[in-house]
Order: sequence, then C-alpha cells, then structure tokens
Amino acid sequence: MNENRLVYPTPFLGKLSDDQVNLWQSEGFAFISGLLPKELIASVRSAAASKYPEAGTPEAESISDFGSFGALNFPSQVSALNELTLHPRLLQSVADLLATAVTDLRLTQSDLWCKYGRSLKTGEHDNQDQRIHIDYPNHTLAHPTPWERPEAVEMIVYYDHFEETGGSTAVVPRQGTDDPAYRWPIVDSPGIGDLRYINDRTSAEAYFSAQRPELADWRNLLYERELHVAFQPGDILFYRHDTWHRGTPMIPGSRRIVQNLTFRRAYAEWISTLHIGWAWSAYRDNKFLERLIAGSSLEQRAVLGFPQPGSEYWCDATLAAVEARFGIFGMDMKPYRDAFSSRLG
Repeated sequence: MNENRLVYPTPFLGKLSDDQVNLWQSEGFAFISGLLPKELIASVRSAAASKYPEAGTPEAESISDFGSFGALNFPSQVSALNELTLHPRLLQSVADLLATAVTDLRLTQSDLWCKYGRSLKTGEHDNQDQRIHIDYPNHTLAHPTPWERPEAVEMIVYYDHFEETGGSTAVVPRQGTDDPAYRWPIVDSPGIGDLRYINDRTSAEAYFSAQRPELADWRNLLYERELHVAFQPGDILFYRHDTWHRGTPMIPGSRRIVQNLTFRRAYAEWISTLHIGWAWSAYRDNKFLERLIAGSSLEQRAVLGFPQPGSEYWCDATLAAVEARFGIFGMDMKPYRDAFSSRLG
C-alpha cells in the first residue's frame, strides 16, 4: 500500500481537541488513539477471541463476515462490552462532535464482529474489497440532513494491529462546500434508488461501467482520493452516515475484530436501531440488563432512552413502579423524585 495514503491517529488528551472536532465536522472523520482504557480494550478483545474461530480453521471458513454479526451485541452478558459502549469519555466525545449534551444522544448500534482474510471471492456480495459507499441507507429511513446539520456519529473501534491483519478502512475526506465528491443528493452508490446492491468493488464498478459509464468515471475519482487508516488496538475512527468510505482486503489467513457503534440525536427517530432492542434482554436469570440499568448514571440511562428526571413520564405511580422493578438492584430514585417534586412546585 502507498505509505502516502496512510492516516495515523491523533492522541486523545482528556477530551477531543478543537482540531479533532473540526476535522470530523469538516472532512467527515476523525481518527483517535488512547480514548479508552487499554485494559478495557483487552477485555473486550479476549471475549471476542473466544467467540469467533481462529483464522484458517474449518469453522472460520464456514462463516461469512456478515455471518459473524450478532454474537456480541449491546446489551451483552460480557460486561466489558457494555462498559465500553457507555463509557463516559466515549459518550462525551460523541456529544462534542455533535455540539450537544450527552443526554441528547441515543444509542442505535453497538455490535462486534470479525472479518477474515480470504483469497477467494464469493461473488458480487463478497466483503473482502468493498465498493466505495456511504452508510446511511441501512441506518435511516430518510436521507442525511445537509452537511452542517449532522444527526449521528458512527465509529469503528479496532482490536487488532493493521500490520498483522490488513483490512484498513478507507475514507474520502471532504474538501470544502463545493467538493464534487460530496455532491447533493448523496445517491450514487449501489443499493440506493434503482441502483442494484453490489458489495464487491470489482463487480460494482463493472456494473456502473456497463449501466452508468458517466457515474463510473466519477466514482473512480473517489477511489483515487481515499486514505487508509493505520489502526492499532483501541484506536477509534469516528465518521458519519454521509462519509464516503469502504473496507479493504485483509491479509489472507488473518482475522480482524472491530466494533461498530452509532449514536444519533434524540429527535432523529428516523435513524433506526440496528439490532434487537434493549428490553429483549430482560428476564435472564442473572438479571444483567436490570443490573446494568440500575448501576448506570443518569446520562448513560438517557442514551438508552430511559426517561430523564423531569420527563412527563414521571408521576407518583411510575416512580413507585420503577422503584419496585429496579430498587432491589440498588437503583437510586432520588433524582427522579426530586425533579418530579420541583415540577409540582
């Protein structure tokens, strides 16, 4: 790979810097190291490594990359994954990117999956060498708002070493308001409108060359401008639903583990939750979801959609009922009671 196209992370120094925030807001991505504790990254990776087969084994050969989704989702019985998903530094960083409060965020995705390096392709839906694309079609029922009004933050948390696995994420930085790569509306990608969904780069671009040659020429410019992140365990790529990007080929025989997370603004209900809802995890014998909610901060609960202090949801009856459900796990109802009393005057 051309070394001039590699992007290395900038360090997290207690909070995102103005430069890091401005980069995400203007160019569409920010690549950060050191935001999450190394011990937490190691714990999550250990859980994932025990869940997914080693590269090169018959088990690994029998599953597709997309088939590895779902094994580790939030909320999880792996407490480290829950801790990472709701880590205060992570939540505050997302809030800073969107220039809002943590309580204005809503979690819509936190899942961990692996990609295997393979020599053979499996057809036009193969995931080794992805076509350049944007992510919004499988996140929102609508279309992203204009660039200056972002509604969500996506991120990839890496758990392996780029030098050992390959599989870098390629991104196309936006270059100002008149950048031809970011022309409006954003519809020139497989699967949008009447364009067929094709994941493999070679197959997708052959389709465009045959069906939309003028669009194929334009898309070639995106590939020429892409940069590749050189990741290490714990590095995070923050990007957007309207950032051009793609996954690139892995080193054959390797396995790369990543976690995808998405947070939206509270009002943006058209941005969907990508996996089974949190409430589905109730009723487990170890009560991990109930304990998670009871032990979370007010901000962490807000991110999950739990009614905040002062919400119209709260009344004498709901205060008593929620305490009956979660009080046994140590949930402190005082902030909710105090806010309700203040509302009554």
